[in-house]
Amino acid sequence: LSYFTAPGRTEIIGNHVDHNGGKILCASITMDTICAAEKTDDGKITVVSEGFPEVEIQVENAGETPHRKGTLSLLAGIVEGIKAAGFQAGGFRAYVTSNVIPSAGVSSSASFEMLICTVLNHFYNGEKMQAADYARAGQYAENHFWDKASGLMDQMACAFGGTILLDFREGVQVEKVDFSFDDLDSDLIIVNTGKGHANLSEEYSSIPKEMFALAKRFGKERLCEVSEEDFLQRLTTIRQEIQNDRAILRALHFFEETRRVTEAGDALRAGTPEKLLPLITEGGNSSWKWLQNGSVSTETKEQSIPLALALTEIFCKRKGDGVCRIHGGGFAGVIMAVIPKRDTAEYVDFMTPYFGKENLHIMNIRQTGAVFVGA
Repeated sequence: LSYFTAPGRTEIIGNHVDHNGGKILCASITMDTICAAEKTDDGKITVVSEGFPEVEIQVENAGETPHRKGTLSLLAGIVEGIKAAGFQAGGFRAYVTSNVIPSAGVSSSASFEMLICTVLNHFYNGEKMQAADYARAGQYAENHFWDKASGLMDQMACAFGGTILLDFREGVQVEKVDFSFDDLDSDLIIVNTGKGHANLSEEYSSIPKEMFALAKRFGKERLCEVSEEDFLQRLTTIRQEIQNDRAILRALHFFEETRRVTEAGDALRAGTPEKLLPLITEGGNSSWKWLQNGSVSTETKEQSIPLALALTEIFCKRKGDGVCRIHGGGFAGVIMAVIPKRDTAEYVDFMTPYFGKENLHIMNIRQTGAVFVGA
């Protein structure tokens, strides 16, 4: 048997900007998806994920697999994505287990995708595939077999390992940066608010759609090709034309959030990671107020993300330290808090009555990406 691991990921700053050519600071985390696998010569991929029924596809006919059928479609999409990129795919059997929180914004699906790519790389491609190849295969699977307009960020962060700066303006540029929350003597805490991300595809897709539509008003494809100054100059006219203030606010979030990531990168390169914290706060507030992915617009009584943020802000204010933000896709799922280590236990105690201790996950940045561990 051969053993493989792929981490989940945290998005530190850069919320919902990748699809429009923005920038993101993200990292892999100390939660992972692991498997034991063996190569087979029958052309079948069989995956048993702990707690789920067995899934099986024929590599040769992967393209005929029905769409939007969970793991089945994802497996087929990865195989097709790998083949489309000129790499090989073949049969194997794998038993998979994971402690990456599902449907909660730490990329359980991308972690699984990167794991499968690592297995196929090891068994059939002689380790020739790079982390970026894994990421593109995962994105291909989500775009073409889940019919979900996913960006590349989740897959990149899970595949590369450590902290990375991603710039999506031209393809995707990756820069590894030296950073851990230990540098700030702080813990990264993910709070699962108890409502999953499943069935929110329409809410997610509305964000890139609205941004693309505004870029089109300037004769461009993505907002990264439009300057913030030009946008502000034409804002009044555009507002009258489109009659959609939310779209305008989301575009303003794009410009400002991308600027914040640039500043965050500068701070980390200069060895001043403490400058990151106010940027995380600013970004979190922008997601909540401008991007408006704190809750589902039609479900006014379900506000678990804003509630978790409000309670965390109260705690941080009392302590005079710590920051928080919406994490990942938003609308439901998790928030991220960065809390000084001296206050972590107290923060967990403070939040436990509201969300349950089992939903408070203390973690850090993992330096290893998706890898073959050994046989």
